[in-house]
Amino acid sequence: MERAQKFNKALQVLKSEGIMGDLDDGPDQKPLDEKELEQSILDLLPQKYFDLVISHNPSGEYTRHIRHEETGTAVIKLWRAGKISANELWSFAYEDGNKEYFPRPVETADIYRILTRRIWLRKYSIITETYGFEKNSFEAETTPRAESFWQFTNPYSAEKWLKNKGGAQ
Repeated sequence: MERAQKFNKALQVLKSEGIMGDLDDGPDQKPLDEKELEQSILDLLPQKYFDLVISHNPSGEYTRHIRHEETGTAVIKLWRAGKISANELWSFAYEDGNKEYFPRPVETADIYRILTRRIWLRKYSIITETYGFEKNSFEAETTPRAESFWQFTNPYSAEKWLKNKGGAQ
């Protein structure tokens, strides 16, 4: 089963709505054209106002995931340009010590929540059963027991954060 099918199955399990782009997510990613990526994101989104947008971190959540980095940066730029309309933007806050260990939620992030056992087990089940990753896979091994996000309530602060920190931890 391909990624998009697995994603749609996970949405059904969660009784949620969503859409997924078809961008190269393999290990040998080549950088995408910035404007083409931004247009791809806009083409996927319905033209409406969002209470909350959750996106990848411009640092990639873990060392050098180019597509996550590009996507996180593009979403901030689109929000700042008024092409995405939202109350808030949350960016995943994970770090991996430059690949020294599995990605971990940043405890000092704006939002840091330890998941209840029930919620974590449901999340783990989606990774292993719905998505079909083996229990010893990177995806299953790195299913966090906590979640953390950088939280922005306006695009100017997100853009400033992007420029000053570059999303790096």
